Amino acid sequence: MSSDERSVVVIGGGFGGLSTACYLADAGLDVTVVEKNDQLGGRASRLERDGFRFDMGPSWYLMPDVFERFFGQFDRAPEEYYELEHLDPHYRIFFKDGDRVDVSGDLQRTRELFESYETGAGEAFDAYLDRAEETYEIGMEHFVYTDRPRFRDYLDWDVVKNARGLTFLGSMQDHVEEYFDHPKLQQIMQYTLVFLGGSPTNTPALYNLMSHVDFNLGVYYPEGGLGGVVDGIAEMGSELGVEYRTGTPVSAIRGERGDFRLTTPDGPSGTDLVVSDADYAHTEQELLRPEDRQYDESYWADRTYAPSAFLMYLGVEGGLDELEHHTLVLPTDWEAHFTEIFDDPGWPEDPAYYVCVPSKTDDTVAPEGHGNLFVLVPIAPGLKDDSETREWYRDLVLDDLAEHTGTDLRDRIVVEELFSVSDFGERYNAREGTALGLAHTLRQTGPLRPGHRSSALDGLYFTGSYTTPGIGVPMCLISGEHTADALMEDLPRAAAPR
Repeated sequence: MSSDERSVVVIGGGFGGLSTACYLADAGLDVTVVEKNDQLGGRASRLERDGFRFDMGPSWYLMPDVFERFFGQFDRAPEEYYELEHLDPHYRIFFKDGDRVDVSGDLQRTRELFESYETGAGEAFDAYLDRAEETYEIGMEHFVYTDRPRFRDYLDWDVVKNARGLTFLGSMQDHVEEYFDHPKLQQIMQYTLVFLGGSPTNTPALYNLMSHVDFNLGVYYPEGGLGGVVDGIAEMGSELGVEYRTGTPVSAIRGERGDFRLTTPDGPSGTDLVVSDADYAHTEQELLRPEDRQYDESYWADRTYAPSAFLMYLGVEGGLDELEHHTLVLPTDWEAHFTEIFDDPGWPEDPAYYVCVPSKTDDTVAPEGHGNLFVLVPIAPGLKDDSETREWYRDLVLDDLAEHTGTDLRDRIVVEELFSVSDFGERYNAREGTALGLAHTLRQTGPLRPGHRSSALDGLYFTGSYTTPGIGVPMCLISGEHTADALMEDLPRAAAPR
């Protein structure tokens, strides 16, 4: 290899790919993003129909500090590309025993809410948040923004000094039980685990930091939804020199550092270096030759995948008064639902689910006099979702929504689209139809996640939710930084012998 290698193709235009492209273009490389689908954003794509506009994937704008830091790396700010609206309440919870809770950005009101369920829970809430804030600040600075892809990276004084007091072992269930006895309070502190692709019993207690994200940092709605954030990052990338090619799937990666050839519908495409933001397992098993793979099929078969989802995108006549922008509908005992995701896969008949109603905040997402919402039920990856099953489950969820929230949509739907396991597989090449990637179990956290560099094919790199730091839009933005750093560090060295 020579140090004049400048061209990089990023396969996949999700948040990880878009982030990596920005960092590499800013460093002076010639960067092209090729995206299989007709729009950028990966899972954060949009569905537009008959005056309705739906975010098809992520819909929570959390960790605003990460977005500010990301744009700040390029001497820009998020507000140059989209405006934010703080949501209050942050979200509403309907418990299926008839109880309803609004979780506010006002911490005093939340303390009083907790105290109303359990004597002493208000004080416990303060103690829990103090611990969560400490975990967040230490974790972000020393274990998220600082990439530590190998076990030996943890064997230094900085790690030892800052890791003291952090809870790496034990589950979130064990940790939360130290503070709260009431099951509803435990659920409020743990609902974010769904966004990490885990359950209370298989997610490390380290992720108590998500409560700091939730209660202290706030929940926001970006102008144009999460699709507006995609547009903003892509616009900044264009300003930095990134080229985008949508509708361009890659079916094979051949070659090595300095001489890669990608197979696309437009014919072979040459580049010096490759970054994959496509599904990691798909990239390795389908795009590479066996000798260029880091992992064999047994490795991927042995992973714990984050849930898939059953999604209903619905445009409806009339209002949605009982629902908030973010609404959760939870059984008082949700253990059975997690069992049907991770232990005994099946379609939950008493589901816990999420409802997003952007038309409560944004009047551009639906025609006048109509509402826009989607319903997301986390389900096990790999389930069969034939048309008969989908229709049965659609009816079950609509009945459940009417019964437990008082929102009956069944005679008001004017636009409807169902999306589930097989669609994630087809649209995003997602292993087992996972909606998120690898779950954040203890054995799939930090250096136990697949790496940013390929150890088998020199010049190939990976970004996105399969790598560190993991699942979620903010984490994928940071993953892009780590991947770009790894690639830039490798530029001066000679190609490894083959």
